[in-house]
Amino acid sequence: MLDIAEELAQWAEQGRDFAVATVVAVSGSAPRQPGAALAVDAAGTAVGSVSGGCVEGAVYELCRQALEDGETILERFGYSDEDAFAVGLTCGGVIDVLVTPVRGGVYPAALATAAAGSAAALARVADGPRELMGTALLVRPDGSYEGGLGGHPELDRTAAAEARALLDAGRTGTVAIGADGSRCGRPLTLLVESSVPPPRMIVFGAIDFASALVRVGAFLGYRVTVCDARPVFATAARFPEADEVVVGWPHEYLDSTDVDSRTVLCVLTHDAKFDVPLLQRALRLPVAYVGAMGSRRTHQDRNRRLREVGVTELELARLRSPIGLDLGARTPEETAISIAAEIVAHRRGGSGVSLTGAHTPIHHDGPDAPAGRIDSVA
Repeated sequence: MLDIAEELAQWAEQGRDFAVATVVAVSGSAPRQPGAALAVDAAGTAVGSVSGGCVEGAVYELCRQALEDGETILERFGYSDEDAFAVGLTCGGVIDVLVTPVRGGVYPAALATAAAGSAAALARVADGPRELMGTALLVRPDGSYEGGLGGHPELDRTAAAEARALLDAGRTGTVAIGADGSRCGRPLTLLVESSVPPPRMIVFGAIDFASALVRVGAFLGYRVTVCDARPVFATAARFPEADEVVVGWPHEYLDSTDVDSRTVLCVLTHDAKFDVPLLQRALRLPVAYVGAMGSRRTHQDRNRRLREVGVTELELARLRSPIGLDLGARTPEETAISIAAEIVAHRRGGSGVSLTGAHTPIHHDGPDAPAGRIDSVA
């Protein structure tokens, strides 16, 4: 439910009763991943989605039912069901959906935390003893927590430790533990939803191509920064959709800012005096993606210069250059789409080839997709 926390936090502040259906697990082809949610209030207003259209009507009714009887339920929808066509899930997948009435507890605090962009994890019992269904913990990055899973301290401590591990990785997924807090005994399944700040996209080079890439990056959910040493070009007026515009030498800014394993770096300057010191540093950082714009001739010259300053072949192998997928792009907007497509393909483990006539999976478990089908970005 944290993927629609902004809307639900407002509902909670207004004192509205509502129920939330959250995808717990998927198998096969399914349009939404664990953590995707649909919420329905007492007036019948709905926000969010669990299936991109499939089964939405049936899930909506389950939310209305949960509001009436106050019960938490786990429901499965799949192509093998006799009513698959009736409910609309004909894409060949199976999804498990947890439907929970939200009335107090740690839910308002979890929604407010996620809506504010702060890091936290919400751990809920998705499958297990009836008396524990829907109980929840709110877990902070330092390991502290509030709430409880039915008055079992050892279970709370175990659940908090498992939730913190997923929160550290910025992941959403399920964890199986015993109802007594151990890895044995009566089985219990927790759905852990992680709320983490959005990943960063840093675009170096305040050119027209950068303006288009900023828009696409924002659309994909990145917090976008534009950096250029030339103050006449690096202005907020030229990049209104950027979260931050920095005037400074690119390599100096990269040295001073925080990056992590989800950060993508797009170097559009194609000027050796900027590119070489910047890429020398970028290729040694534990970031998700480093791409650089330029012709193949520029690429060869840049690689030669990078080798001269000590960049190894292993480090050079991380560089995506010329940047983007081969879409035949010419305009800034087309080029931005080709760059974004490469970033998504790299993140998800896609091939970048047309799905028409291919025999590859539509949805991949790529480098950023953890085991057990846990991820929150489609």
